[in-house]
Amino acid sequence: MNKSSKKEIKNDLGLTADDYLTMYRLMRLTRQFDQGIIRLYRQNKMLGGAYSGWGNEATAVGSAYAMMPQDYLYPMHRDIGAHFTRGQSARALMLNHLAKGEGPTKGRDGTGHYYDKSLRIVGNISHLAAMIPQAVGTALAAVKKKENAIVLNYIGDGGMNVGEFHEGLNMAAVWKLPFILIIENNQYAYSTPTHLQYACESPVDRAAGYGMPGVKIDGTDILEVYRTCKEAFERARAGEGPTLIESVTMRMRGHAEHDAHEYYPKGLLEKWEKKDPIVQFETFLLKEKILTDKKIKEIETSVIAEIDEAIEYADKAPYPNGADAELGVYAD
Repeated sequence: MNKSSKKEIKNDLGLTADDYLTMYRLMRLTRQFDQGIIRLYRQNKMLGGAYSGWGNEATAVGSAYAMMPQDYLYPMHRDIGAHFTRGQSARALMLNHLAKGEGPTKGRDGTGHYYDKSLRIVGNISHLAAMIPQAVGTALAAVKKKENAIVLNYIGDGGMNVGEFHEGLNMAAVWKLPFILIIENNQYAYSTPTHLQYACESPVDRAAGYGMPGVKIDGTDILEVYRTCKEAFERARAGEGPTLIESVTMRMRGHAEHDAHEYYPKGLLEKWEKKDPIVQFETFLLKEKILTDKKIKEIETSVIAEIDEAIEYADKAPYPNGADAELGVYAD
């Protein structure tokens, strides 16, 4: 969702200084939200699980930033940054995490299964790969309706081994649908390392079997993510079909906050901390003189205030009325 600015940056991405600063703030907002739900979980204020996207900010924000308003987003539980980038508010997401009646799911969920029809965000499904055929179906509908829309879907290195992955990609490829699937390869599916999940060298190798392009990228580099997605989206809009993207990242916390990730080998997190996506982007922006120390402080203060306000509001909001439990089950 690109925004305009009079100051142009010399690059081939079509981004402005305002774009860079917006992307940086979205990443910082995402990290701050993460810290908020971790704190709430430890305070026993969450009825559901706390699933951190720590380390995934560049993939979530960079990919969603390349989308257009008419596009559809099928995120996963670690893609909070994509929700923010598409325009969902911190207050709405916090209300949902605390299972409050005012939240997107009206208190029926206490974690990350939220949606926003007005923003074309489809709610994440716990059976992760089950989203893929639905997303492909949405891409087919978009073609039939001549919406000039693409569908962006995410899956993890574990979920990609479920049967719906094959069924969805095969259909998308045969019908050349405007569907982009990002494999968030964050090294572990719960406690299972990638070398015990697949025998090929890289998950993106599967793209060749479906006759579609496959691109492997550094998922900690937001500009590489943005560039790759922008090109894939343009290709899809031109009627050239789907793209499979493998975004290599690291899940910096456990599967959820109840998981202490004691199975991580010594030194693994320290290695990936050196590739922190926010620190990398901040360093780049400082070098390019797009960002200043003063601006960093302003953004930090701003995102802390935004998340603190969302937490305070959601904490005080009422839980849903039990008498309304059957409302919204069917289409109105």
